[in-house]
Amino acid sequence: MVNSRVETTAVAVTGGSGGAVRSCAGCGGGISDRFLLFSMDRYWHTRCLKCSCCQAQLGEIGSTCFSKGGMILCRNDYIRLFGHSGACNACGQSIPASEMVMRAQGNVYHLKCFTCATCRNRLVPGDRFHYVNGTIFCEHDRPGGALLSSHLTPLQSNTLLPDQKVC
Repeated sequence: MVNSRVETTAVAVTGGSGGAVRSCAGCGGGISDRFLLFSMDRYWHTRCLKCSCCQAQLGEIGSTCFSKGGMILCRNDYIRLFGHSGACNACGQSIPASEMVMRAQGNVYHLKCFTCATCRNRLVPGDRFHYVNGTIFCEHDRPGGALLSSHLTPLQSNTLLPDQKVC
């Protein structure tokens, strides 16, 4: 699935008997509020367009939201889950929402791309590694030897499934 940044537009609804009642994409109910939101080619009550993770009302925190893997996300949760670009920091390719990822210093990686820069061995959860100037090193190939021993980071992973709540 392609990462999607979506503009959210507030629309003023005029009253009167000639206006068509729009259905909310969130709750399915008719929208008779003075204001509604238009995002992802659908109309929403302002209270119904919420981040799938933090439940923040997206119309109140900005004019953009993100959509990936069936989730609607605020900017902060999108970056937390998929990194700044939604792409693997090593290869630059998009990471599907259902794929397991590795994380380091706010960046995300495909499992196959999370490797030591020196020996190219793939790192797995539980391995210790060094992250130096954006480069990953296994415990044995760390640059500077003992100088960086206090910077060992335990490896973590995160599974994101479209049907699973991710927060």
